[in-house]
Amino acid sequence: MRVLCAFPEAMPSSNSRPPACLAPVALFLALLLHLSLSSQAGDRRPLPVDRAPGLKEKTLILLDVSTKNPVRTVNENFLSLQLDPSIIHDGWLDFLSSKRLVTLARGLSPAFLRFGGKRTDFLQFQNLRNPAKSRGGPGPDYYLKNYEDDIVRSDVALDKQKGCKIAQHPDVMLELQREKAAQMHLVLLKEQFSNTYSNLILTEPNNYRTMHGRAVNGSQLGKDYIQLKSLLQPIRIYSRASLYGPNIGRPRKNVIALLDGFMKVAGSTVDAVTWQHCYIDGRVVKVMDFLKTRLLDTLSDQIRKIQKVVNTYTPGKKIWLEGVVTTSAGGTNNLSDSYAAGFLWLNTLGMLANQGIDVVIRHSFFDHGYNHLVDQNFNPLPDYWLSLLYKRLIGPKVLAVHVAGLQRKPRPGRVIRDKLRIYAHCTNHHNHNYVRGSITLFIINLHRSRKKIKLAGTLRDKLVHQYLLQPYGQEGLKSKSVQLNGQPLTMVDDGTLPDLKPRPLRAGRTLVIPPVTMGFYVVKNVNALACRYR
Repeated sequence: MRVLCAFPEAMPSSNSRPPACLAPVALFLALLLHLSLSSQAGDRRPLPVDRAPGLKEKTLILLDVSTKNPVRTVNENFLSLQLDPSIIHDGWLDFLSSKRLVTLARGLSPAFLRFGGKRTDFLQFQNLRNPAKSRGGPGPDYYLKNYEDDIVRSDVALDKQKGCKIAQHPDVMLELQREKAAQMHLVLLKEQFSNTYSNLILTEPNNYRTMHGRAVNGSQLGKDYIQLKSLLQPIRIYSRASLYGPNIGRPRKNVIALLDGFMKVAGSTVDAVTWQHCYIDGRVVKVMDFLKTRLLDTLSDQIRKIQKVVNTYTPGKKIWLEGVVTTSAGGTNNLSDSYAAGFLWLNTLGMLANQGIDVVIRHSFFDHGYNHLVDQNFNPLPDYWLSLLYKRLIGPKVLAVHVAGLQRKPRPGRVIRDKLRIYAHCTNHHNHNYVRGSITLFIINLHRSRKKIKLAGTLRDKLVHQYLLQPYGQEGLKSKSVQLNGQPLTMVDDGTLPDLKPRPLRAGRTLVIPPVTMGFYVVKNVNALACRYR
């Protein structure tokens, strides 16, 4: 920059006036100093999250992914499911005979199935060789071994009972199953409000004091697990059975003490250490709570606490989140089962895999409060479609994400609560629509403005398939229906799952993430070394 001004050779006296051109120079220098100080002060203040309305979004986020080696590899059954024992209270056979539910469950395979909940302590197990005779009908083992044949048999039996071919009419069959579910719902409500249970259950040992008036410390619980292992080993069918526990609750001080005592005694006995997590009190939750980044981050701190104790006694031991719900008390109607709850669920999946948790079990698949994936009318809810997309597109290998323009580098002890969250995995190698070496991103945008992402590095100029999930209908974030790339998602009339069709994006195109949405983006033909082999 050139300054057109002639300065005197000697400094003026104190009572002399500065040259006329010196004033704008002084003003210019003062402005530079002000800008410099403002910039330095900005390093100590949080950056603004959103721009003022009406201003054009100018931030372009550059995104790259490390493709040489995965940072984590989780279980092939990472996303697994839980069934609450309440569904078998005179209703399990009806559940198994629903072709619609079987189809929905198959869509989320492969997965572990955890059978547990508050009624478990009051269930009795009879180890009979022929459970059909003792119950007067086919038992669960028979059903599991002869699945398809059992469904046909149950349909035929129903036809004979009703005197007509009801099983050939899906609407009538569905209505009968709904009636059964409604009857069971009334039974469970009666038990809940009367506080009397005809044999109920509880899984968390640190809740015994509250529910049973007794306490079990970690050391004693560990000894009980060792005893259980010794009882199972001589039995041929259980000799190789896996054992998981202690299934603690939120890792507060007393719970951490219980886990510490358990790991010290029985850490090597269990195949994986388990705990449960609930985000919000279901009695006071509001729709905007699901968008709070502070709430999304609570899980990360719990993971670190659990890992610290486990690695003290058994370094490298697998950890499972064996039961996760968005809201307590059975969930909240029109919230826990809405599109808004999906932000918590998808972030949970990304955060757990990124921090090395081997398996997460969703509570519950069907018919438990409002935290389920499938409602009592056998309709898939938003979290089901989210889980289905995850299963179809996401593989077990986790990749490191590198972003520029998203946030400044956090200082130690300071949490940057991001409203734009990006996770990357190798694309599921069972998905034959994509060759090995492809990468799948899933992105959560909690901002009230759209965000633009430019793929860089190894992702530059690659073809992208977009799977954008948005609420469908007038309810907005409270909607129980979703649309994929603008098309509503529903089961096909014949009872099968719909094709999840992507929207192809032109190579090199900037990704535009709409406000308050989430989606998956498959970057094709990256030839990522980490993703070419199992």
